[in-house]
Parts: sequence; C-alpha cells; structure tokens
Amino acid sequence: MADAQAPANTTPRQDNRGRGGQRGGRRDDRRNAADAAPKEFEEVVINIDRVSRVVKGGRRFRFKALVVVGNRKDKVGVGVSKGQDVQTAIAKATDVAKKNLITVPIAKETIPHDAEVKVSGAQVLIKPAALGTGIIAGGVVRQVIGVTGIRNLLSKSLGSTNKVNIAYATIDALRTLVPREEWLNAPKKQAKKETK
Repeated sequence: MADAQAPANTTPRQDNRGRGGQRGGRRDDRRNAADAAPKEFEEVVINIDRVSRVVKGGRRFRFKALVVVGNRKDKVGVGVSKGQDVQTAIAKATDVAKKNLITVPIAKETIPHDAEVKVSGAQVLIKPAALGTGIIAGGVVRQVIGVTGIRNLLSKSLGSTNKVNIAYATIDALRTLVPREEWLNAPKKQAKKETK
C-alpha cells in the first residue's frame, strides 16, 4: 500500500514545478527582449530636486529632474521637467532633451574655437585642448560634455552654481561654435589653391 501511495503524491508536485518553470521562462524572455534593443542616445540624470507648491490643504510635493542626452558623436540636448514621482520626471525630462538636440562641430576630438556664454547668473567658458588632455571640467559641464564626441576640452564655470543654468549655458556655448569650414578665412585659402 505504501508503494501505491508514493507515485500518487509525487505527480502533482511535478506538474506544479513544470508550470512554475514555464511562467519564469516567459518573464525572462520579456526582460531579455527589452534589453536587447540598442539605445541610440545615452541618458544621464544630472540632478533631481523635490519641489513643493503650497495649496489650501498644505503642501504638494513633486520632483524636478535635469537630464542630458547624447549619442557620443555630435548630438547633445538638455531637458528639465517635473512629475509626481522620480521616474515620471526623468521620462518627461528625457523627452524634452530629445526634442531640443543640437549638433556640435567637432574637430580632431575637440572644439574648433573657444566660447563663453552667460545664462542668468551662470557663466561657462570652454576652450579647445591638445590631443591627450582629456575633459578638464567639473560637475555639470563634465556630464554634458561627456555624452558628446568631444575627448579633449578645457572649461571653467563662473558665477552661479545653479545646475540648470550651468547646463543651459554649456549647451548655448556648444551651440555658438562655428565649424572650421565656415570661418571667414576658410574660403580664401580654397580660392588660392584653385588659382595655382
């Protein structure tokens, strides 16, 4: 009788294990499929602040995210947005950054010339650097430059320490850059070569 009862008890357990194994497999497949898709832009969260609004019943808390996106080639953008939770704020800020992308002219892994821009109280100075120098920048400027294709740069952040203003000042400084081909003396050099 003992032999007859043993197989009856083991069969349901094996069935349960089989179902659990299949379920686990399906979940893993979904996760792997999502991770396999390559991302075109790299997203870096620079800062998250908790902001409040005073209403009749007390205070309403939300989150403000500052995000920079770039493709590590020549495109970069900065976005700021608010949301009820951190994930929502980051997602919205990323969308804003992707809508406001700029193209950065890069010459020999550095910038073509120096630029200085002031946004509100924040002032950012960026200068080209020799090969092998690296990115000499601090805080927000380093994070913004880090997602571009620039490898050698000198910079200085002056005035305000407000991260949002520094990020926008850095983007504006990169926007003002003019490629070497479009400099005033570039067409003259080409014309001389043609005459010879």
